Order: sequence, then structure tokens, then C-alpha cells
Amino acid sequence: MTSWKITLPCTRAEAEAVGLDDEALAMLDPLPVLMTRERVPDDPEAWQLDAYFDGEPDAQTVAALQALVPSAKGMPLPSIEQVPDEDWLTLSQQGLEPVHAGRFYVHTSTNKGDVPPGKRAFRIEASRAFGTGQHETTTGCLLMLDRLKRRGTRVQNLLDLGTGTGLLAFAAMHLWPQAYATASDIDPMAVEVTRENALANDVRLGEGAGALALAAAAGLDHPALVGRAPYDLIIANVLAGPLIELAPTVGMALADGGSLVLAGLLDGQAERVARAYRRQGLRLAGRIDRGEWPTLHLRKRPRHGAARVTRLAAGAGESPGYGSW
Repeated sequence: MTSWKITLPCTRAEAEAVGLDDEALAMLDPLPVLMTRERVPDDPEAWQLDAYFDGEPDAQTVAALQALVPSAKGMPLPSIEQVPDEDWLTLSQQGLEPVHAGRFYVHTSTNKGDVPPGKRAFRIEASRAFGTGQHETTTGCLLMLDRLKRRGTRVQNLLDLGTGTGLLAFAAMHLWPQAYATASDIDPMAVEVTRENALANDVRLGEGAGALALAAAAGLDHPALVGRAPYDLIIANVLAGPLIELAPTVGMALADGGSLVLAGLLDGQAERVARAYRRQGLRLAGRIDRGEWPTLHLRKRPRHGAARVTRLAAGAGESPGYGSW
């Protein structure tokens, strides 16, 4: 099948947000691979969005992409071109630099280079799932996980909620190799991408300690996710709206004294998100800012609220009160 590329001008702010705007992309099937880059060095108004497709994009597809970059409104129609019969996914990744975040080194198959000593390398290709490490929200989560480990946080049971590519789950498993680990996403395709990435990065899949269990679920609305609660670490790199809506169920699923790492929110949304979790007995324990994208670390106060959630026996069914988004 012939590949095609659409190019649109955009701003840096739009480029940083484009991977999170699921609503504008929801109508596209299959989803494109999106890449952003500077057109003019150090000019936040002169960036570029490239979208790669397996077939020729139609007018509806072009309109969906234009909705991602409001600054292009009124400009000439975007550039649409056929990509030569080469590995267009590799071409789309040219110019990307590996991501250095704490003890982690995230690369693609085309930019691995020399892995620095003492770093855990993960190969994460551009794909139909979010979380290659390039976005500030993913990098912020990696840095926060590294900080938690350096400060002596102990984790026996963790959940990566809205896992995307699986990268954050893999990183947490590297830090706490004996923990039970679960990764879930509302998009079944993201779960498949996580499975593929786990195999590519020698991450063991399974239900036991030191292995990663996978689930396709909206929020925590899945018997396997409820059955493995409570978690003493939950990572959720999604969006501010879902984070706020999920606060009651995430609060229930988090163990007393457990850590919650939140990202996907803008600086102006941080207080509203933190307030939603304070109502569930959590307090803000730390923050890392990457541009306009903060990563929050919250801790659950011991013995807050109703009886603590306990792990359900296999086949016990879903605990009441666990919603979805």
C-alpha cells in the first residue's frame, strides 16, 4: 500500500499537545503516525506537524488534522504528498534524539547510538499509541519514577493506567523488579502495542511477581484491575478531564500510604486535578515541571475514608464503585 504524508505549520504549544488530542483524531481509522519538529530554530511560532498514512488521506482526514492546529486556520491547504516506497516509519523518525530521563534511555531503532553506562535502554518506536518518551509528560513521569526510587519508595504492586506504549510500566518494573505490575488502556490497540513493546524490550508478560499483566479497560472498569487492587503505585498519564473524573476510583484503588503519579495536564490545570485528589485523602508530595507540563506526585494518607480495598479472589467479580471514563 502506498504511503502518504500531510504537512501542516503549527506552533510549539500545538506541537507539544498534539499527541494528547484524542478527540480530534478519534474519527481516523487507521490512526496516522504524527511527528512534530521545528521549522525555524528557537522560534515557538514556527513548528511543523507531519502526519504519515498508509493510504491517500481524504477530505475528512485533512479536516481532522487541521483541527489539531488552530493556528493554521485560514492558511493555504496543507501539503499532501506521496511518500516513496521506502520505510516511511523510519523516515518519520529521522531527526529524533534519544530521550535521557534519570536512569532511562529511550530510543527508536534508528537513533539508538551508544547507550550511556548505567542506563536502562528501551526501544519504543513511533506507533498508534502515545508514549514514546518524546513528549514532556512521558519524560516527566520517567523522572518522577526515578526520584521515587532514589528516595527509597517501596513498591510491591503497581498499575500504569492509560499505558499507551507501555513505556512507563516497563520503567517502573525496572525500578521495582519483584513487584506485581499491570498496564491498562481504554484503546485495545494500545494494549497490543504494549504487548509488542514488552517482547521487544525483554519485559516478561504474565500474572505473577516481576511480570506485566495487560488489560483493555475504560478507567478501572475491569474485574482484573479491581481484583489486583490495592496498588501502592499508580501511574496515570492521560488528560486533566479524565484524571479528575477518575479521582474517586483511583483513590479507592490506591493503598494507604501509596504513591500516585499524574501527568497529561497543563500547568493551569494542576490545581484542579490536585484538588480532586485531595478530596480522596491524597496530598501533593512532589512536582516536576517540563515546560507547561507538570508531573504530580501524590501520597494517600493512611486510614482515610471507608474500609481499605483488598485484593479480590479470582472470579470474585467487580467491586462496586469503580467507574470508567
